[in-house]
Amino acid sequence: MKTFYIGSSFRNIEQVHLVAQALIGEGFIHSYDWTRLESIQSVDELATIGEHEKEAIICSDSVIFILPLGKSSHVELGIALASQKPVYLYSQTDELFTLDHTSSFYHLEGIDRFVGTFDAFLDYLFKKLNIFSKKD
Repeated sequence: MKTFYIGSSFRNIEQVHLVAQALIGEGFIHSYDWTRLESIQSVDELATIGEHEKEAIICSDSVIFILPLGKSSHVELGIALASQKPVYLYSQTDELFTLDHTSSFYHLEGIDRFVGTFDAFLDYLFKKLNIFSKKD
């Protein structure tokens, strides 16, 4: 089975859920769903979550990021890059890819950037992941 991880921020939670549901519907396994976390009560609990996220990224076949990212997501991006995972980076506009607003890591080899509508991104992602079912 192919596995995936999605990094983002809580403000993109609806899009994270939509991508996850679409991939799960195609038989993929979501390695870790951080969106289901309740309020964190301690630093130890936060460290445990970080460990789960790190392992999920390392064990995933692909890693998807929906911009704008949360503060921990940039660390997740670094883990994905260091683990040489295919990385798919989605943004609705190109603003976060311009010199004044971007991260140097968004432009490294191995980063597959997509700018456009969310539906177009899902279609693009399905093609990149070789999913040829009801989306075609």
